[in-house]
Parts: sequence; structure tokens; C-alpha cells
Amino acid sequence: MRQIFLDTETTGLSPSQGHRIIEIAAVEAVNRRLTKNHFHVYLNPDREIDQGAQEVHGITLEFLQDKPRFADIVDDFLQFVADAELIIHNAPFDVGFLNAELGKIDRPEVESVCCSVIDTLKMAKDSRPGQRNNLDALCRHFGIDNSKRTLHGALLDAELLADVYMAMTRGQETLMMDLLDDAESGMEFNAAASGKSLPVLEADAGELTSHEEYLAALEKSGKCVWRG
Repeated sequence: MRQIFLDTETTGLSPSQGHRIIEIAAVEAVNRRLTKNHFHVYLNPDREIDQGAQEVHGITLEFLQDKPRFADIVDDFLQFVADAELIIHNAPFDVGFLNAELGKIDRPEVESVCCSVIDTLKMAKDSRPGQRNNLDALCRHFGIDNSKRTLHGALLDAELLADVYMAMTRGQETLMMDLLDDAESGMEFNAAASGKSLPVLEADAGELTSHEEYLAALEKSGKCVWRG
């Protein structure tokens, strides 16, 4: 499974107001393991940067003057994210800007190129309702070092997001990763052949009694399928 952790920086808050992307970073993971493969560019937006936005990311228009335009890098970007699962914190924001840029040059929306989009902000809100769920808060919650994040930067934020997502989903994915490891090595799991004994936890007397009472109640209702 190929996943891309993506982040952007922009000139302002909304593409509907003419704001543009000025930085894109995308970090690759395959089978939940980060590779050294990533996509990172700064872009000339051909417009001013809002003061509030510049205070967040620290990127100046002067710095961007010699950088490429979105149209110059679009093919490389789309090739990088093609058929991957995009994982983004506050996905509607970044996807909205990406689709606005793609629309300006008559390219299809990014959702039609990648296989799916996951919003980690929504995931965090679902699992931590009523709490702060920005990237800094999630780093603190999961014990991830974000001390280098003095300003928002797309590449660092994408790397931190990868760590956060792995922490958020670690319990769900452990078995899958074990199976993938076996598949990659050409092995099939066989408990008897492995020479390893699996632990067996036997029910105590109280648990057995409770189980029998539960089955008896089901049998009276006519819904018990565990007794023939």
C-alpha cells in the first residue's frame, strides 16, 4: 500500500479570493514504512502574500521570485501522487487549493488521480471530541518531537503528519504489517511449523458459569446456534 502524506503553504486562506499555493510537500510511505522518496517544491504565486499567512509560514514573495509556477511542476506532482492514498491534515483546505490550481490549467481534480483522500483532522476529532486537534496538539498527545516546528513548513509538517498518523492507527495496523512482512519474505504463517507455541488462556470457573447461563438464556429464546 502506497501512502502520501501531503501539506501545502499558501498566500492566504481561500482560493476563491485568488490565493495561491506557494509550497507543496509530499512524503511517501509504502506498507506504513517511510521511504526516502518525497516531492517538495516552492512556487511563485504571481501575487502578494497576506501578512497573516506570512507570519505563519515565514515565506516571502522575494524568496519565491525565481521559483517555478504550478504549471511547470504539475506533471511531476501528479505522477508522484498517482494511485496513492493521500493523507492530509484538514484535507478540504489543501485539496481545495490543489484543485483550484489544477482547474486553472485544465487538469483533472486531484481526487481523480489518487486512489483516496484521508483527512486526519476528521479522524482526530472523531477520536478526541472537544479537544484541540491541530498538528502541534496531536504531536504532544502522541509524544512526537515537534521542537523544530517554529514556523509552519510544508515538508516538516508532512513528516510530522506521517508520525502522527502512524501513531493514530498503530493498533489497527499491527496485524496487517505482520502479514505483509510474511508475504514479502515469501512465508506463510503456520503455528505448528514455526515451532512456536501460541498462548492459550483458559476460562476460570466463574467465566464458564456465566457463559453457560448466557447460552441457556439464548436457548430459551430460540436464538442459540451454539448448541446442537
